[in-house]
Amino acid sequence: MPRFEPFRALRYAPAVDLDAVIAPPYDVLSDADVDALEARDARNIVHIDVPRGGDDRYQRAGRLLRSWIDDATMVRDDEPTFTLYRMRFTDAAGTARDLVGVLGGLEVVDEGAGGVLPHERTTPKASTDRLDLTRATDANLSPVWGLSLARGLTALLTELGEPVGAVTVEGVEHVVERVSDPARVAAIREHVGRDDVLIADGHHRYGVSRVFRDEVREATGRTDTPAEQTLAFVGELVADQLSIEAIHRLCTGISFADVRAALASCFDLAPAERPSPATLATMEDEGRLVLVGPDGAEWLTPKPGAFDAVRALDGAWLEHALAGTTAEVTYQHGLDEVLAAVDDGTATAAVLIRPVSIAEIERTARDGVLMPPKSTFFTPKLRTGFVIREL
Repeated sequence: MPRFEPFRALRYAPAVDLDAVIAPPYDVLSDADVDALEARDARNIVHIDVPRGGDDRYQRAGRLLRSWIDDATMVRDDEPTFTLYRMRFTDAAGTARDLVGVLGGLEVVDEGAGGVLPHERTTPKASTDRLDLTRATDANLSPVWGLSLARGLTALLTELGEPVGAVTVEGVEHVVERVSDPARVAAIREHVGRDDVLIADGHHRYGVSRVFRDEVREATGRTDTPAEQTLAFVGELVADQLSIEAIHRLCTGISFADVRAALASCFDLAPAERPSPATLATMEDEGRLVLVGPDGAEWLTPKPGAFDAVRALDGAWLEHALAGTTAEVTYQHGLDEVLAAVDDGTATAAVLIRPVSIAEIERTARDGVLMPPKSTFFTPKLRTGFVIREL
């Protein structure tokens, strides 16, 4: 089972306006987003987390972080702590949600070693951006999102900790609280260590942590440095602690007629109205998908027996149905963006899929099977800058 350790968190000093310096995760930011965040405050975390400029940008980010520590823009906790992270919001169905997880140092394990499990196959990323930034800053700047299979973690995190800060962005209240009481710290450490942790978001960051750990081991000959863990937000894998949306599929490199013919071999097709948010709800209620083409939409109902040998995941069904075609598949979360891509010809066709169930996520993890890439979209996204973990 994985180790989960407290650490001396590096945080913005109490006098710093968190609303001006906290940012979304780096991988959802456009250049315009970064421009706006940089202009908002010279101490905004993007100046370090999304360094721009020449070949020395990572070194400049590292120097900037060290200068913020030197001038007390950022301060360390006096002792190793955990940080509770709560997100309060109203979801797309109008239900009030209150999610809670804990930020700590999650053990970095070798691929296939168990304890920390991958959730889905990842798409290749050639860039060494995160590794170069980790080397230059000697820090974990943004957390991996982990799902603990240990029952009862939520109950252990319900009690409030010491308030550290809060921001409200786009209707989501992000609240962080410090836990320093030794007994509670020990209880959280022990509880997370009871069962596997499934990586929900941040597979590439976790992979970078593995490479960095190996570099530190080679350089120091030690296996007891902070590089043996990485910053992670860990919540319980239960329905009331997760808000999961689907990531739909866009098809290019193939004619619409060929897409439709391939899908018709596995699905019964029937005319559908132009998709709306209500369509997504109907899909879940009735177990159907939707094909979107240049001239309209059609319901996709699985034919009896078509997927008997395929895992019960919409993404896996589509991989099976499109196997052997020339279709190139990309991914899009937003319904409006999906429809726009088909309308303007960016995509030949799109297939709307359903969110993966909590039960299927756990079953897949327990069976040691990986879901297709981009199977799940966990919301809301964690903000960067509340906690930095030095290495």
